[in-house]
Amino acid sequence: MTEHLGLRPHQVRREDRADGSILLQSGYALGPVDRSTGVWLDRWANATPEALFLAERSGPGWHTLSYTETRDRVRALAAGLLARRLEGPILILSGNSVDHAVLSLAAQYVGLVTVPVAEQYSLIPAAHKRLKYVADLVKPALVFAADGDAYGEALRLVGGPAVCSNVGNSGAMPLADLLRDGGDVEAAHKAVGPETVAKLLLTSGSTSEPKAVETTHGMMTVNQAQVRDSLPFLDARPPVLVDWLPWNHVFGGSHNFNLVLANGGALYIDDGKPLPALFPRTLENLGLVSGTISFNVPVGFAQLAAALEADSGLRETYFRDLDMIFYAGASLPQETWTKLERMALDTAGRMPLITSSWGLTETAPATFLQHEPAKGAGIVGVPLPGVTAKLLDDGTGRMEVRVKGPNVFARYHANSEKTAEAFDDEGFFRTGDAMRFVDAEVMERGLQFDGRLSEDFKLSSGTWVHAAQIRLEMLTCLGPFAQDVVVCGHGRDALGILIVPGPEARGGQVDNGALLSDVTSNIRERMQEIAEVTTGSARCVVRALVLADPPDIGAGEVTAKGNINFARLLERRAELVARLYDDDDPASILI
Repeated sequence: MTEHLGLRPHQVRREDRADGSILLQSGYALGPVDRSTGVWLDRWANATPEALFLAERSGPGWHTLSYTETRDRVRALAAGLLARRLEGPILILSGNSVDHAVLSLAAQYVGLVTVPVAEQYSLIPAAHKRLKYVADLVKPALVFAADGDAYGEALRLVGGPAVCSNVGNSGAMPLADLLRDGGDVEAAHKAVGPETVAKLLLTSGSTSEPKAVETTHGMMTVNQAQVRDSLPFLDARPPVLVDWLPWNHVFGGSHNFNLVLANGGALYIDDGKPLPALFPRTLENLGLVSGTISFNVPVGFAQLAAALEADSGLRETYFRDLDMIFYAGASLPQETWTKLERMALDTAGRMPLITSSWGLTETAPATFLQHEPAKGAGIVGVPLPGVTAKLLDDGTGRMEVRVKGPNVFARYHANSEKTAEAFDDEGFFRTGDAMRFVDAEVMERGLQFDGRLSEDFKLSSGTWVHAAQIRLEMLTCLGPFAQDVVVCGHGRDALGILIVPGPEARGGQVDNGALLSDVTSNIRERMQEIAEVTTGSARCVVRALVLADPPDIGAGEVTAKGNINFARLLERRAELVARLYDDDDPASILI
């Protein structure tokens, strides 16, 4: 049912080496690559000058910029930036907006560097120490925030020259004052090449302080060529996105934003999120625009599927032009996949490609991509053209993944020690991730993500637990009752989980950080179902506890990317872990 998309079947070359490692490469050659992101903007401003490029909500409708309007504003702002003779990067504190996009493109157009950071670093006082760490690391020459009053405390903390869309009482310069003549924009633009650093993107900081990845124009332009080579429908019609994913993260800011720009598409900035207070805004935005590609995290798709089931008008708009549903960050629960598949067929009479990929901040990000239909969630596909993957089997079929290719970074900013540690003696980047073959005899079926090696631990019996695999299984099992789970059991005799409650599990009596949930019996029943088909103490989860308080970004329990820092959460909530293993505690759910 995806024949209309003209998908390219997987082609994989495999080499088994004498040292036991396996090399995988795509069977397709890498297509043409542009020298910079500014080339994309010029191309579409010349080819489709009136086509909509950027839009953000304004009252009941949208404030929009066409490609030619965007380029005119980008060049004017670039001139103003050159006139300031900046001797450092531009630190961007606020989230997605048209001004954020234009500032980033202006900097990239003339070879300047931006550093987008999670807006929570500025808006949550407890996270200010992380913002100060970043500012000390990158030493910005200019700071941008959308609203001078909302970000005033953060601007004072960072210090130095600042510009704002809305100055308020901050004392910052209005961004509009930079829209003027200045340096030689054309000469600076022509000097930008593949090796020019475009931005510094922060790693999650889940195992150490965040590192700043030097992301070059070449990394980003190569990555879009790799994706376009694998998804021919991007050439057939320009992509249209209604997207909330944050631009401080490589998924939203490099993959999704550049996918639109590289292919002459339209980006409607969704000012909602899959959070209780903001998700209605996302539904409103999706009801206004029919996108061709839908990007989200699994919890977002779960909430969206429920809303689509309840609203026939929203279903019609959402599925009308949809070519691809793309999940990332975790495996899509099978029940969510099935709902989306059924509704797509019932509503539009055809199937979008439901898929995912794999990559990291250091790989720009896409490195593996499932670009043919998959049977079920969790498959990340095959190497993209130009990528070489080295797989190191641990003897159980689980393989450490290392990669090399033109989309892979060269260095961490101001951190030569971590840069040296990141690469092996053959120049492969040590990703720290593990995978398994879907079918070890048929490479074209791709690979499945199998967790972070650093998250594994041993039970008291000495048996290794692959925590990421258990987490994905339990998220699939618990469905709407769990937004996320944290796997426990290091040094103990059995596996347990701490549950971050999903929409169906919120509510109940709070007992010192634990939730005596109203749906305990439902959670126990689902855990029993999976336990009946699971063998071994390292696979079977036998106890659970529902957290009353969500993970706290200010305390380091959540990274800038929105992922849980498992080690930090377990450290801060050691008392709850102890209660999890107390059979007499009323909050413990036992099977």
